[in-house]
Amino acid sequence: MQTPSPPSATSDPQKSTNHPQVGIDHVWTALARWWTIEVAGTVDQQAVIEKRRAECELTGRYVLMVCMSAGIAILGMLLSSPAVVIGAMLIAPLMDPIMGVGFALAIGDSRWLKRAGRSLALGVGLAILFCAVIVLFSPIKTVTPEIAARTQPNLFDLLVAIFSAIAGGYAVIRGREGTIVGVAIATALMPPLAAVGFGLATLNSTVFYGALLLFVTNLTAIALTATAMARGYGFSTSLSEKQSQVQAFLIFAAFVALAVPLGLSLYRIGWEANTTRQINAIVVDTFGGRARISDIVPDYNTDPIHVSATVLTPQILPDAERRASKAMEQKLGQPVDVTLTQLRVGTSALAAEEAELANVRAQEAESAQRARSIAERLAMLAGVPTEDVTIDRQQRRALVNAKPLEGATLAAYRELEQRIDATEPEWDIRIVPPIRALPAIAFGEDDALAAEGRSALQLLIWAQRRIGIPVRLQGTQEQLDALRKPLADAGVSAEEAVVPTDSGSVEASWIIPES
Repeated sequence: MQTPSPPSATSDPQKSTNHPQVGIDHVWTALARWWTIEVAGTVDQQAVIEKRRAECELTGRYVLMVCMSAGIAILGMLLSSPAVVIGAMLIAPLMDPIMGVGFALAIGDSRWLKRAGRSLALGVGLAILFCAVIVLFSPIKTVTPEIAARTQPNLFDLLVAIFSAIAGGYAVIRGREGTIVGVAIATALMPPLAAVGFGLATLNSTVFYGALLLFVTNLTAIALTATAMARGYGFSTSLSEKQSQVQAFLIFAAFVALAVPLGLSLYRIGWEANTTRQINAIVVDTFGGRARISDIVPDYNTDPIHVSATVLTPQILPDAERRASKAMEQKLGQPVDVTLTQLRVGTSALAAEEAELANVRAQEAESAQRARSIAERLAMLAGVPTEDVTIDRQQRRALVNAKPLEGATLAAYRELEQRIDATEPEWDIRIVPPIRALPAIAFGEDDALAAEGRSALQLLIWAQRRIGIPVRLQGTQEQLDALRKPLADAGVSAEEAVVPTDSGSVEASWIIPES
């Protein structure tokens, strides 16, 4: 009997060729089994879902905490206090409904999704309106660094939100709730909403839309990452296989849709930073490396780009602007308008620093002298002592309450204000006039404002803003309707009284409170 020979190593080429793939499949299967049993299998899905449901409910506590965190956030941003802003992040309750939206999407629970979405929408709306009201009544309406920091989101903000959401999703699923505090600080949900409220109150579209994009970025990243985390941990879902595939595609598409504009924004920021360094080097090279730049401000929003700089140099170069502009055009490949202010100093570094300090002191003295000059002129025009003029040098504001001048009308006081304001374009000059009769607002045919009526309306708005006393308007219904919108746009509220006859004009008067 012939003994069969053992199979050779090359007797099954197909099996030999697929051996590496078989090994990879085996490793993948083992990893999937380990994840399903040892990781996802140890999660109490029902307990996690029930807790998430409870945290998404619209309660009085939720509304209160939204308003309080919004108030703290906008006040901290107006004061430029990072510590106060961080405090607002810690108590903001918006993370709960956002996580609820993510988990509801993962398990396909439409009722939970509606409840979480309603709580989130109400919280967002309340936060924006509450911040807008605070800003309207606030004397500070300037864009502070804390507000500006939330108006230019980029791709890094999206990545921060994704990484933070992964940490937050893990904390929620594995019961590590303490991590949520760090996630709340990292994603900063409330400060962008506060900035949106600021933009709404001040009608600043740049702040409004920039901060809104940052909030939408954080919101979308947290919700969709929570959805992916829940699906990855095997949370049971009512979605079919096809619905799950569509959901995964939509999540990916949403991240791409956010990443494209944010990536372009990041590219723009990086380009501006690199270009600023190049411009700085070109200005120094123009002076042979012996000059020192005290201040440089490139404006990339103009066409051509405008660069203004103050240079401390031992030698004044008459053609420095032309040389610098030519070098920048060659480097950047586009026209550049250059304005250089040259200050002659010694050749040593110490002399340059002393000159810079002297320049700062000179500017400070000039600012103080300018403030005194404005106060003296306002005091003379208003008929009051100089010390009665309120001067804010930091904000460049001047305010004075004028004494009654015989024969002077409201138009005369406004003319005085406009004259001195025209000589000080960098200052906000305000003269508060005494109470004088308001002008009648004339109407032409078809109840349209006449030219003199428009002038009278502008004078009324100016006077009401300065004095602050409400006004009463008497005219026909059509005339009052025509005045309502321009007055509302100017922030002036007026009491209306309809009269049956058309006199051709609306009579305006002050509502003097009874003492």
